[in-house]
Amino acid sequence: MTKLVVATEAIASGEVSRRQLARQYTKLHRNVYHLNGVELTAADRAHAAWLWSGRRATVAGLSAAALLGSRWVPAAGPAELIRIHHNAPPGIIVHKDDVADDELCHIGVISCTTVARTVFDIGRWLPFEQGVIRVDALLNATDVAVGEVTELATRYPGARNIRRLRRVLDLADNGAESPQETRLRLAPIRGGLPRPVTQIPIRDARGRIVRRIDMGWPQWKVGVEYDGEQHWTNSEIHAGDIDRLEFLAELGWRIIRVSALHLRSDRAGIIRRVEQALRAAA
Repeated sequence: MTKLVVATEAIASGEVSRRQLARQYTKLHRNVYHLNGVELTAADRAHAAWLWSGRRATVAGLSAAALLGSRWVPAAGPAELIRIHHNAPPGIIVHKDDVADDELCHIGVISCTTVARTVFDIGRWLPFEQGVIRVDALLNATDVAVGEVTELATRYPGARNIRRLRRVLDLADNGAESPQETRLRLAPIRGGLPRPVTQIPIRDARGRIVRRIDMGWPQWKVGVEYDGEQHWTNSEIHAGDIDRLEFLAELGWRIIRVSALHLRSDRAGIIRRVEQALRAAA
């Protein structure tokens, strides 16, 4: 059965009966229902909001990011729309911003803001750190350069929170492969240390890439790695980490390992450890 249905259309076409709709589906928005027992993703909620609009609105913000392939978009968050004047029900946010036709694209049949426009919106609408995290994720999932967003922003010099966007773009990096990596990358920058390079390739004697370091300063051979829970609980991954760190040490690299607990409660400690490694290397 279809995950999402427009009730009046589904009944008229015979796709579902009124009895099936009542027993097997749950109302999500006016005239829009989802199949019971199916976990909705952020992209599903974006689709449902677009259906609620009568297929007239454009999906924007984090909802657009989800449709465009970005990972880690919260599934339970409200869907975001633009280019519609209806009052939004619970679970949908309608933004009133202007958007040009060349800032739109289609994902299947759904109208959606382009990657550049989506970054432009996310960087203004979200708090600073969350904005960097979500912009990093979208840039990582696409090949759009920050310069495209900067160029688009010149169209709207007086846009709300444009200064926040400029700060986000200044720190955005498409090498971040998780929200935690973005948070980790921001820590030394906020501590006044040089900006790290992301996804540093390590090559063998033949020039082949054999390892990558999450982030660091290759000129000083100092790297920083985020170790998720699996690095401590999965014996195979942990053993691979040992081999990897010994290999990098033989090449002269100093690696600072950071856990989720470090990020939550000891960012000052992270900055201190990085600074000590940089001083020792330099």
